Amino acid sequence: MPNSISQVQPPLEFIPPAYNPLVMQGCQQILPWWLRFRTNISHIQAENVETLAELFHQFQNQKLRFLLAFRHPNSDDPYCLGQLIWKLVPQAARAKGISLQFPVHSHFIYDRGIPLWAGAGVGWLYSRLGGTPIVRGKIDRAGLRSARDLFVNSQFPIAAAPEGATNGHNEIVSPLEPGIAQMGFWCVEDLLKAGRTEKVLIVPLGIQYRYVEPPWQPLEKLLTQLEIDCGLPPSDRTDIANLETTNPDSENQNHKFHYRRLIRLGGYLLAVMEEFYSHFYHKNLPLQTSFLTSLSLPENTANDSGNELMMARLKGLLDVALQVAEEYFNLKPKGSVIDRCRRLEQAGWDYIYREDIKNIAALSPLERGLADRLAEEANLRMWHMRLVESFVSVTGRYVEEKLTAERLAETTLLLWDVLARIKGGNPFGRPKLAKQQVQMTVGDPISVSDRWEGYQTSRRLAVAELTQDLQSALEAMIKS
Repeated sequence: MPNSISQVQPPLEFIPPAYNPLVMQGCQQILPWWLRFRTNISHIQAENVETLAELFHQFQNQKLRFLLAFRHPNSDDPYCLGQLIWKLVPQAARAKGISLQFPVHSHFIYDRGIPLWAGAGVGWLYSRLGGTPIVRGKIDRAGLRSARDLFVNSQFPIAAAPEGATNGHNEIVSPLEPGIAQMGFWCVEDLLKAGRTEKVLIVPLGIQYRYVEPPWQPLEKLLTQLEIDCGLPPSDRTDIANLETTNPDSENQNHKFHYRRLIRLGGYLLAVMEEFYSHFYHKNLPLQTSFLTSLSLPENTANDSGNELMMARLKGLLDVALQVAEEYFNLKPKGSVIDRCRRLEQAGWDYIYREDIKNIAALSPLERGLADRLAEEANLRMWHMRLVESFVSVTGRYVEEKLTAERLAETTLLLWDVLARIKGGNPFGRPKLAKQQVQMTVGDPISVSDRWEGYQTSRRLAVAELTQDLQSALEAMIKS
């Protein structure tokens, strides 16, 4: 969503999928250039692609329907999926003698909010590529009908991210949303009603990014900029530039030095935000600490109890930030942090994209002024929810349990996201630290058809079990 909305908007319209083969072919031609010049991806490789090629073969021969459930750690994931489906799958098919009809393509489900911040042109492009939108914070009947129909009847399979959003972590799978499993059972149901015999599968797909070389210099620069943005005094610095690269301990020194800075920065930011909500929003944060105390956090968090305290404070901060928005929209706290974010997003959209106003131009100046002020304030209140979305992926043990350049960089970039939100900047323009290579892994297909009998006995249990099995499959594909 745009950072600043000061006027009421017409209702959000459903963007129907309108697959255009010429647009798809154009994107295929552009993708190699885009990967090279507009991302920091140097190479994409995939394992077990022949399994996916065989699935496409069986799909095209009306033997099965499948949904590709992909991990979503990074905003570059769609480009990786394009490379996999458009290039690597046909290559694997040729190598294994698997016959495929062209084009090899996939529909996909995307968040309806993306065209709001990325621009209407993105909505047009996604539609022509066969994408179908879903509104995350409510029962989106039009979106669900479209996705359900594509799953059952389209000439292509469908892809979706069961995590619901990027989490910025290559080695953590966020809790999966149950919608993907439910869609699988709906597909079985619709096929049976139509007297069709295709088998229904969900295919897990792992995606991981790895820096080609540890990005110590750009990470050092980014940490320094974040410290400046926070108004922090200089760190007790180690001269990273003078560390001998041939010294077997130099890598370890880099890890420890950056970890100390990261913890110090995170602790200070946490203390400032606690003071912000305590002083200006009159929220009680019992674990709140002072700015000066936060500067000693590298020593205090070098043990389990320190980490637990910091995470307890972060949990309390996220809770009060959501409360500030929930109180304005008259919502009761319910469900997980992500559930609360989704409900707040929808509440804000209801105030901005007014379905109860048929013609904005016909409003009197008084009515238009009030509607604009409502939209403006709703957007401001949603800022607290967006802040939580940036903070929610931060974990206390992620870096400590495996002190790698990748994990240090991921967590530092999450702090950059938070500060970008606070400063009013665009968090989707996060810096690219260094070249990365991408490892994709096609997992073993999970049969939804084989679980149909259990679904008829207990729908909720069957959906929960399938969701958990998919979660386990995606976690098992994470490579150290």
